[in-house]
Amino acid sequence: MTSLSQYYTCFLAVATLAIFIGSCQSGSDNDPLIAEGKQLAQKHCAACHVVPAPELLDKETWVKHVLPAMAPNLGLEVYPGGLYYAGSKAAITFDKWQKLIAYYQTLAPDKLEPAEKPEAAVKDWALFALEKPQLDTSQIAMTTMVAMDTVSHQLYSSDALRSDITRWDQTLKPTLFKQLHSAAVNASFSRDGKGNERGLFTILGTMRAADISKGEVISLAMNGQRASDSLALATDLPRPLQSVSADFNKDGLMDWVVCGFGHNKGGLYWLKQQPNHRFVQLPIKEVAGASEATVGDFNADGWPDMIVLFAHADEGIWLFLNDKKGGFTERNLLRFPSVYGSTSFQLVDFNKDGKLDILYTCGDNSDYSKVMKPYHGLYIYLNEGDFRYKQAYFYPLNGCTKAIATDFDQDGDLDIATIAFFADFKNDPSESCLYFEQEKSLQFRPHALPINSYGRWICMDVNDWDHDGDPDIVLGNFAKTFIIQEGLKPTWDMHLPLIVLRNKTR
Repeated sequence: MTSLSQYYTCFLAVATLAIFIGSCQSGSDNDPLIAEGKQLAQKHCAACHVVPAPELLDKETWVKHVLPAMAPNLGLEVYPGGLYYAGSKAAITFDKWQKLIAYYQTLAPDKLEPAEKPEAAVKDWALFALEKPQLDTSQIAMTTMVAMDTVSHQLYSSDALRSDITRWDQTLKPTLFKQLHSAAVNASFSRDGKGNERGLFTILGTMRAADISKGEVISLAMNGQRASDSLALATDLPRPLQSVSADFNKDGLMDWVVCGFGHNKGGLYWLKQQPNHRFVQLPIKEVAGASEATVGDFNADGWPDMIVLFAHADEGIWLFLNDKKGGFTERNLLRFPSVYGSTSFQLVDFNKDGKLDILYTCGDNSDYSKVMKPYHGLYIYLNEGDFRYKQAYFYPLNGCTKAIATDFDQDGDLDIATIAFFADFKNDPSESCLYFEQEKSLQFRPHALPINSYGRWICMDVNDWDHDGDPDIVLGNFAKTFIIQEGLKPTWDMHLPLIVLRNKTR
């Protein structure tokens, strides 16, 4: 129970904050109180992530949402009305906490101004033609995965409400393939020497932002009309988002690495295959936010390494070099402020110099700072050698969720497709899906594909769906919930689970 003395202390803290704010007239780092607040932020925030600058969010978002959410990490108790109490075990005193708040509240803008786009998007279909399944108005679409199987030329999806895997034929007719405990979010496919195909599916466990470890990685035989021969490689995982394969210890047995996003707890895990073909789970990096991994021999020593995106708190991209002894050495490649909301990355060679560059997106906007952010969007970082990267391109895109680069128009350079689940649906809903046509080196012409009325796109896959030699796009519609703009009513179709954008280049 909270004592009267605690409430009195909280009241004094609010009064102290008002005095601090009133004293910070200069609004600059030269002000002694502001300078001390900045030092406190660097001391207490840098232990967990890159210290975000005040100008990354508006005053109200800092004071009413982000800082109250961060206070418990320092041992502070948070009460209604913005009151705080610091017990004897708190990492910061009331006085210093108020100075930290004053630093953000004084220097933050009243409102974030939208970023100016370098080039307005042309509203057309570009290279694509729309294909969609027959509408079933009895179902609300909450698609969590779309995946093209290029082994058997099938399309698969999963849905958060129905917790299933659905198979779609070339006419986009659906059949239930496998009932699950929760929704699938990632899939990969392979075939053995006898022609038997298996699918590896990553099962989320829960959509809730909570430390509930019910995720799974399962392997399914794919040859029949319904899934058979189901094998669980791992269970009780913290909200896993992706699984990638390689023989990491070069023992002739295929292993898997799983990105467990989690919530406050999560991690990157090695599923090491044993001679009896069972898997042992070994932690590689136990922090929340592991989102996406790419496997490759990045130091050319003959052993598989990984590059991994972490998208929670300490956001960034890390390299994990295989130490050839059953472990990895870690090196950071890029770090981003904790408010960026990193969403995806891809390794591709944009400038044709033989080195893999980084295509990166940020735009997750469902946590404590639900405002449109001018730094959300599409980034390209060029590889300068020795694992050093430099930003070479940025296109602002509210709520950008994923980007995939490939040569869509078959002219010899890389184009990009993007989706934005947290697009500005009130003012520019067309930014929810863009096609960036590369006309010259790192010069792109954006096309706003007129499909925002068909769904709200949360997932995307790119591959040759119609087998004509050029890459097509499939988009998954998560139609309900996660609306962050006040008063926004859905203008998109609530029932279409997915659409296909067929490439007409060939």
